[in-house]
Amino acid sequence: MTFLKLLLPAIGFVVLLMLAIWRLALRINNLGIVDIAWSLGFAPLAIFFAAAAPGDAIRRWLMAGMVTVWSVRLGLHLYFRVMGHHPREDVRYAELRAKWGKNLSWNALLFFQFQAALMALLSILFLIVCLNDRPGISAIEWLGAAVWLTAVLGEAVADRQLQQFKKNPQRKGRVCQTGLWNYSRHPNYFFEWLVWVGFSVFALGSPFGCLTIICPALMLFFLLRVTGIPMTEALSVKNRGTEYLEYQRTTSAFVPWRKKA
Repeated sequence: MTFLKLLLPAIGFVVLLMLAIWRLALRINNLGIVDIAWSLGFAPLAIFFAAAAPGDAIRRWLMAGMVTVWSVRLGLHLYFRVMGHHPREDVRYAELRAKWGKNLSWNALLFFQFQAALMALLSILFLIVCLNDRPGISAIEWLGAAVWLTAVLGEAVADRQLQQFKKNPQRKGRVCQTGLWNYSRHPNYFFEWLVWVGFSVFALGSPFGCLTIICPALMLFFLLRVTGIPMTEALSVKNRGTEYLEYQRTTSAFVPWRKKA
């Protein structure tokens, strides 16, 4: 079966990738590099599917191009952010390191391999698209591409605005409320989720594409309930105090929206 023949090498790749990143993270004492690997790792997966799958060539390489642009942009952004303050670790991972204590190596291995499993699961969306042999790009696929483009641009703008805000030493410890951050406390997370919405809408033009709705649903769950907003918000309240509490009161947590009075 073509599906399994292509999926199994992809699973092997992400398992080995995260195993290598786990070893490197322990060696350099920075668990944050897992975010870089997770983001960049989708590009080779999409390119592999596009090159090996028997679907329509235009569709395959359009999907691979979309994934690669998103993956490389986000991966490079995270690389410069993580390595910009290396060897100081991101606060989230520093807290995990303290929590795991003597079991750091084992728990980090499990955590990194969970990231590999998530990558493999999400990449099925790209494989489904690349297996579609129907010629031509449908209206729903163009709509998905438009959503994807909007999301990638929005995420890039949000990242840039926060980066510029942090460059000013007078703003150290303050809450960014400029640009998109005036309308959402986490516009970068919102647009990251929207990227996967765009991928999923694009996949609706392929057989079994409706199953890919699980991808943006999973991203939404993790962003809203697990490693995204909850952890970031707790640290922000701890570090920025009453200013961030007021920011929470007046500003949408996720979807960009007008301020509350």
